[in-house]
Amino acid sequence: MVSRREWLKITAAAGAALSLPPSLLRAIEGGTLRQEIIRRAVPSTGEQLPVVGLGSSATFSQVARSEDYSQLGQVLSTMVEHGGTVFDTAPGYGASEEVAGRIANDLGIDKDIFWATKVNVAGRGDGVADPDAARAQIATSFERIQKHPIDLIQVHNLGDIPTQMGILKEMKEEGRVRYIGVTSTSEGRYGDLADVMRNEPVDFIGVDYAVDNRSAEEMILPLAQERGIGVLVYAPFGRTRLWSRVDGRDVPAWAAEFDATSWAQFFIKFAASHPAVTVVTPATSRPEHMIDNLGGAMGRLPDDSERRRMIELVEGLPMA
Repeated sequence: MVSRREWLKITAAAGAALSLPPSLLRAIEGGTLRQEIIRRAVPSTGEQLPVVGLGSSATFSQVARSEDYSQLGQVLSTMVEHGGTVFDTAPGYGASEEVAGRIANDLGIDKDIFWATKVNVAGRGDGVADPDAARAQIATSFERIQKHPIDLIQVHNLGDIPTQMGILKEMKEEGRVRYIGVTSTSEGRYGDLADVMRNEPVDFIGVDYAVDNRSAEEMILPLAQERGIGVLVYAPFGRTRLWSRVDGRDVPAWAAEFDATSWAQFFIKFAASHPAVTVVTPATSRPEHMIDNLGGAMGRLPDDSERRRMIELVEGLPMA
């Protein structure tokens, strides 16, 4: 009888080869994909991470709720097998953290993943988080992920920084967490995010950033460079916004100059080409899209003039 772990590995391997772009299929067959992936250093330690990872909100979260282990197992194993490591999740992303932890453990790849999760518990009515509840949420993340220490825990969307960041600092000192950070997906709170970046010993921040959503460039990304803080990019596809804008359009021929052969790679390479960015974490629930996304970490990234051309192209498209 085939065990659950063996079944997951079989279905993961079978699904990962579906609908691959020819250039990526050739790279896989030639064994060059892993070697060609661009890596960026974590500013606080110099640790090298692949510049493209995997997010678990959006479609990944939707599939996790259905407990489609085979599909998500294909995505996670595809990422790891082809050189990706960073997996961004959160207790607030529905079943994503729990299901991904279970699958990774079953596949035996849990230790191969750089786990980036989050903490943010409801306040007590006065805007202050319950420290016991925060510790309990983190304990649950450890149970799900089964990796000690966890690579990165961030305070999700600036939730009660004094309480929750205080807990993370203690855990880092104890060696239970390697890196700590904070996230914000609201431009209106960038001032608060900047204050945390200036006053707390954060290793990472997480922000939305895309070719048509560049507000982080004004203050946050330069400050990250100045303070030596790593940056995780969320929503490089503008969630679904950019897909609507390019629907029915071919990738411009000139994108091949920086090795982008799909719109996914076009959008990912734009985000990854900003020097402050450490890892771009697009969410997907399909293995062929995972490999396409990893193609955004291959070859060359656009230079400043090419970035301006990319912006001009997208700004000239109809709004979604």
